[in-house]
Amino acid sequence: MATKRRLSNEINAGSMADIAFLLLIFFLVTTTISEDKGVLVRLPPWLPDAPPPLNVRQRNLYPVFVNASGKLLVRGETMELAQLKSHAKQFVSNPDKKINLSENPKKAVIILKNDRGTPYAAYLEVYDALKAAYHELWEESAMARYGKEWGSITAASQKQIKDDIPMVISESEPTAYGEEY
Repeated sequence: MATKRRLSNEINAGSMADIAFLLLIFFLVTTTISEDKGVLVRLPPWLPDAPPPLNVRQRNLYPVFVNASGKLLVRGETMELAQLKSHAKQFVSNPDKKINLSENPKKAVIILKNDRGTPYAAYLEVYDALKAAYHELWEESAMARYGKEWGSITAASQKQIKDDIPMVISESEPTAYGEEY
């Protein structure tokens, strides 16, 4: 006698969990997660003792204060952001040897101080303007010395220019929120 087997309409899903797990592992391994870079700043090395006091002449200091509303006070006078880069370049290089600007680029110190309420975008704009002033000075120095743009001179030549015009931007502790200058 012939027996009839009944066919079932079910799908075997036993290996479905294994496949889903393998796909999950594959996507976790191959996916790249982007990181926020922020502002890259080289910090000084940590010292166990307090650093010795610096003897810096007032003439070589270029204090830049950004208040809670994003306004600038540079060397005791208000200034627009658009003017900051050219003024910082003038201060650092001092081509006319004025007595109220830095003695030379190696002695120039730019002090950046913020209010705790300073908008981050304003801080970045000021920081970028100060860095751009140094980059323009390096570019001008490369053209004057080697007749080439900054990017086309050797690393040794770039280091020599950076030694002659070091980027010294010191950041001070922020003031209390809303404290105006």
